[in-house]
Amino acid sequence: MKTSAAKTFLDDVINGLSLAQKQLSPKYFYDEFGAEIFERICTTPEYYPTRTETMILKNNVAEIARRIGPNATLIEYGSGALEKVKIILEALENPNALVPLDISKEQLMVAAKKIRTEFPHLNVLPISGDFTKPVELPKKLLNAERKVAFFPGSTIGNFEKEGAINFLKSVRATVGENGLMLIGVDLQKNRDTILKAYNDEAGVTSEFNKNILIRINRELNGNFNLNEFEHAVTYNEEHHRVEMHLMSLAVQTVRISGINFHFDLHETIHTENCYKYTHQSFSRLVEAAGFLSADSWTDSEGLFTVVLLTNKFRQKF
Repeated sequence: MKTSAAKTFLDDVINGLSLAQKQLSPKYFYDEFGAEIFERICTTPEYYPTRTETMILKNNVAEIARRIGPNATLIEYGSGALEKVKIILEALENPNALVPLDISKEQLMVAAKKIRTEFPHLNVLPISGDFTKPVELPKKLLNAERKVAFFPGSTIGNFEKEGAINFLKSVRATVGENGLMLIGVDLQKNRDTILKAYNDEAGVTSEFNKNILIRINRELNGNFNLNEFEHAVTYNEEHHRVEMHLMSLAVQTVRISGINFHFDLHETIHTENCYKYTHQSFSRLVEAAGFLSADSWTDSEGLFTVVLLTNKFRQKF
């Protein structure tokens, strides 16, 4: 008998591969192995977002910490290895708690244990699950003095517009009227720089993309032949987004939990979008969700920005 999570995974895969444009949700990249591969992507020379965002945080952390203030509770969405939040924690005055949220339970627990060792006086309360759904905070944190959502990595770019607005509304409800959100945003730039970041020479991103097929084979009794699929990346100029696909290299049929899916030659599975913003287009997005851009910090090349959001329906501080 399948667990609830396994059934949801199977249902999402069947529904996604039954569409005219086959698709799989990028949240299923992040099993234990996918999370490890993504950490390797972040160290490739072509992948500028991680090192650029880290530099922005380090260069501006004193000001960011001042804006956040003392006794803050940080809630990190899609927390991964918890490397970036450490930059913030080290600069904050008496941080109250850290609530890391991640779909990859294995990585989450390892990272949380490490944080507890490095910050022994900090309450670390990990929550494993789909962070795109509403978050139920531990009861002891419901009346926290200030709740601050931290959402680095430009993961907001994986959402379609309406999905992004709904997610941001959910975050705003979680942090409350006096809450803040610190969010990383990848900016529009020349297409070659963007495409190289998602198609590195060493093939790590290709390995990451194909891992979703390995996961289907392992967990859902699939029979994808990885040699018959190729990592493919395009940049959609009209919508300012990277599109990641897995392209079939043959006419073939794949079987998953007893269900057959036909693939034509060069037919693709759409696995991820990564939207790129301008400062203005991102401000419009967050305002539609009830936030305001209170401050932002950007690198000298204009590759990436970190934005501090405050509730639209309270006076700006």
